[in-house]
Amino acid sequence: MVLGDKKLRLSDFNEILFNNIKIDISQNALNRVESSHNFLINYCKDKTIYGINTGLGPMAQYHISETDRQQFQYNAIRSHCSGLGERIPDLYIRAAMICSLNAYLKGHSGIHTEVVELLKDLINNGVIPVVPEHGGVGASGDLVQLAHIALVLIGEGEVSFKGKILPTKKVFDLLKLKPISIHLREGLSLINGTYVMTGISIVNLLSAYKLLNWAIAASSMINEIVGSFDDYFSAQLNGIKAHDGQNIIAAAIRDFVSESKMIRKREDYFFNFHTDEAYFEDKVQEYYSVRCVPQILGPVYETLINAEMVFLNESNSSSDNPVIDLKSMGIYHGGNFHGDYVGMETDKMKSALVKLSMLAERQLNFLLNSKLNGKLPPFVNLGKLGVNFGMQGAQFTATSTVAENQTLSFPMSIHSISCNNDNQDIVSMGSNAALITKRVIENSFQVMAIELMTIIQAIDYLDIYNAISPVSKKIYKELRTISPAFSEDTVRYKEIEAIKTFLQSHSFEIIKS
Repeated sequence: MVLGDKKLRLSDFNEILFNNIKIDISQNALNRVESSHNFLINYCKDKTIYGINTGLGPMAQYHISETDRQQFQYNAIRSHCSGLGERIPDLYIRAAMICSLNAYLKGHSGIHTEVVELLKDLINNGVIPVVPEHGGVGASGDLVQLAHIALVLIGEGEVSFKGKILPTKKVFDLLKLKPISIHLREGLSLINGTYVMTGISIVNLLSAYKLLNWAIAASSMINEIVGSFDDYFSAQLNGIKAHDGQNIIAAAIRDFVSESKMIRKREDYFFNFHTDEAYFEDKVQEYYSVRCVPQILGPVYETLINAEMVFLNESNSSSDNPVIDLKSMGIYHGGNFHGDYVGMETDKMKSALVKLSMLAERQLNFLLNSKLNGKLPPFVNLGKLGVNFGMQGAQFTATSTVAENQTLSFPMSIHSISCNNDNQDIVSMGSNAALITKRVIENSFQVMAIELMTIIQAIDYLDIYNAISPVSKKIYKELRTISPAFSEDTVRYKEIEAIKTFLQSHSFEIIKS
């Protein structure tokens, strides 16, 4: 895949990150980078340019002499390598590297072509800088996390390579890679920008689409299990609401259950005969977690669509400061590194996914409570009631996990704390927001795994395999290879974890991103 001549799409990230497609750089993009670099060299003579011959942040009032300029750039990288906490997984840092490479190829930073060539080689060879979670406030970009990436580019620090954490120098020697040199402003450009929060958010988005598809699948299967009426997701009902997301989700459920023998028509039970009964054995309407799925997951879908637009716009932008514009032959100072677009949008996505996990937990509770569903034994217990426990223990995990999600839903983007001698007096906390959203997604997959384990147990108890839709049968078969039917109480956590891993790694595309 050639980068530099067109905008990156979500499918491009998917190809590079999950299918390990190798990347190259277009000659046009290399020319832009080189022209920008050469322009900056000539333009900055006898001028005061931030981050080249001035200090950074509140120290910008200090002049940097020509003899100190190269060391100053190295100092900018090394001094900001102060992050702590758990290591951000390789997948997310690789996405951040793709975002930074794509931004530099726009030709607005004035860096040397060595930078983009080395970034390309690191991505293609799976050499991933070790980057800790804590450190970024997301306003002058992801300064601390990006510094840890930059440290590798100058040949220092540590990298993850083939499953091991190794000194950068050792891996560079092995692959015959050469660290970049500081030419003019490489230090500042490498630590400026929103590339880490954007990379994490794009991986989160790819996972969120998978999660949404599994939520649609689980919701459709529950409608089959309880023998729902088809008007809940009919075009006639949902079509009179002018929300695209609701109608798309409703249509997806209709397609999912179209060949199911379990879905009922209301006219067959309530419309085509007269009754004077005082009490209806059949439910006239199901609980909200069953019949309001289009109205609940529709806003989730629309939130993801908007997040995709914002994250891709950011990944196809330059978030450096100052920036070079070759058309006007000028340099412009400002705040393109500020991460509020990503921070606010990932907070919105996080809230939507928390709601998705709440729906899954309520659907699980519906299945486990025999008084609510009226069809299944307590806790979908296929063993001896009173002696065996069924899914009772797993429900505690699901409830606890959703409670954590609800606490994590507090928006990070409004949690600004002034820092940097009050130079950064209002910040985005974008990288924190993205990392917390990552945790919410992982939690939600755990809840979804427990719900789907319960669903296939319910299908076995009701003996309805031959009546469910072909899609439901396919899912049932896949999950039963991981978790066989059970009536006796045995340790289940490894099976739940295996189902979670399956859900995370399989693209079950009902709704396509």
